[in-house]
Amino acid sequence: MDDDGVIRLRRVISKLARQLNASSTGAGLTPSQASVLSVIVARGPLSLADLADLEGLNPTMLSRVVSKLQSMGLIDRIPDPADLRSASVAVTEPGHRIDEQVKAGRAAAVSRCMEALSGDQESALTAALPALEELAEAMRAATQAGPAPRPR
Repeated sequence: MDDDGVIRLRRVISKLARQLNASSTGAGLTPSQASVLSVIVARGPLSLADLADLEGLNPTMLSRVVSKLQSMGLIDRIPDPADLRSASVAVTEPGHRIDEQVKAGRAAAVSRCMEALSGDQESALTAALPALEELAEAMRAATQAGPAPRPR
């Protein structure tokens, strides 16, 4: 892909992310809170260290998000009896309900907008999903590995 294509792809992904993140506020959650909750629902219970790695959040920010989700009754913090400095987090039943509400809202928003596309556009998006999923995974791996080497 040439530079213009890369720039267009980055812009459209950013726009989609902002618009999808806006839908999480309808459940009273910030985008970060909705994302953390979703990861805990999908993969929990999780240690805070594992959650920080998965979400790419620094410990201070993660602590704030976890504290807010806990105060809202959406997750439980479970102390590690072997190491009282460590804890894991697990979703509560209200947390499951809010996560489903956020996911349903996002899915409905995408579905409504997909209806405005032509059949060919919808097919092209469906065909592009595996490549986009692979791109997301490659970017996650690259982010965890550190900055990419500069081209010579």
